[in-house]
Amino acid sequence: MLEEESQLVIRSKNGDRVAYEKLYRANIGKVYALCLRLCGQKELAEDMAQESFIRAWQKIDSFRGHSKFSSWLFRLTSNVVIGHLRKHSKWQVDSLDEAAYDQTQSYDRPFGLAEEIDTALRCLSDSARVVLVMYEYLGYQHNEISEITGMAIGTSKTHLHRARSTLKAQAERTI
Repeated sequence: MLEEESQLVIRSKNGDRVAYEKLYRANIGKVYALCLRLCGQKELAEDMAQESFIRAWQKIDSFRGHSKFSSWLFRLTSNVVIGHLRKHSKWQVDSLDEAAYDQTQSYDRPFGLAEEIDTALRCLSDSARVVLVMYEYLGYQHNEISEITGMAIGTSKTHLHRARSTLKAQAERTI
């Protein structure tokens, strides 16, 4: 797939929309899942996923091929969502249930969270939320998170530790 992916990227860089559509189809489920976990709203996640692919099309020439296309795309997606969240500092999360994740059925990790956890996630900083979601729910390791987000591995570990501590403190307050 990696060779096929690199060929699709090259063709996309040359303006081949069919090749880019194949990249889109191969990655939309995971991009949507990432957006949904980061922003917590189905409709916003759909918009952010589409915005990510639009930006990826516009910036595909900047992809140098030093990593997998999906890693580059996830980093771009994280930046799109975080940028949106920062711009619109007041945002609300819908109650999330398993039905919200229909588009991610091909994704092999469960995403259903209790309403209390969704509420607690909103209390995390954008960076801590991104790291927690990528590590705990998407299954990335710190070196992969570092590659995707551009933050140092130590910073990723620190954000994960703080996120876990914050969630634990929130849980203790509600008990």
